[in-house]
Amino acid sequence: MIQQIDHLGIAVRNLDEACRYYEESLGLHCHGREEVESQKVRTAFFDCGGVHLELLEPTSDESPIAKFLEKNGEGIHHIAFATDDITGQLGAASASGVRLIHEQPFEGAANKLVAFLHPKSTHGVLTEFCMPKPADA
Repeated sequence: MIQQIDHLGIAVRNLDEACRYYEESLGLHCHGREEVESQKVRTAFFDCGGVHLELLEPTSDESPIAKFLEKNGEGIHHIAFATDDITGQLGAASASGVRLIHEQPFEGAANKLVAFLHPKSTHGVLTEFCMPKPADA
């Protein structure tokens, strides 16, 4: 079941410059950076009243974020919903006719399992489900 909005993913060309904006202009605090090699991105996380912002900078021209930036420029890339059952959530979405990008969750940033729904099935919004990675995984 979906529990809350977990984060908004924001595609940026330069993570350091974007972090300076969020810290200096908005007064937010970066509470972590991480590279997710499987997605070819570097990330930085900010908390804003319990909703996280995830800045995403591509580390390769083959990164999905690099392709997004080329097509759309910087901006909101996706919305992520926290769930307590990512596999069940994917199954429910699929059963309702939503096109899945990922049929199985995979390891993402912040020690979470993640999977995405195709924006052509979600009214133009790239949608992510995420949940903490179980200790036994």
